[in-house]
Amino acid sequence: MTVELELEDGKVVTCAVVTIMTVQKKDYIVLLPLDENGENEDGEVWFYRYYEDEKDENAEPELEYIDDDEEYEMVADAFDEFLDNAEFDEIVEPEQ
Repeated sequence: MTVELELEDGKVVTCAVVTIMTVQKKDYIVLLPLDENGENEDGEVWFYRYYEDEKDENAEPELEYIDDDEEYEMVADAFDEFLDNAEFDEIVEPEQ
């Protein structure tokens, strides 16, 4: 799944959705920015607060920039743990 994200300078970037995760009762989305060829060469990911309108299931989700360094680090650490668990699952699950 991909989303288009408009940056502050007006540039639109297509991003792959890596995951949506909950950290300390708040939802966050992890996005992988893609180039014009649909690729990401450097592996950089972006973290945003993620909100869905519970009253309107058809409303577009909202993303909010994380400007607090402590909150950002907390989300980055949770994502690192997510990646560690995903890699562990790949190792443990037998090939079919």
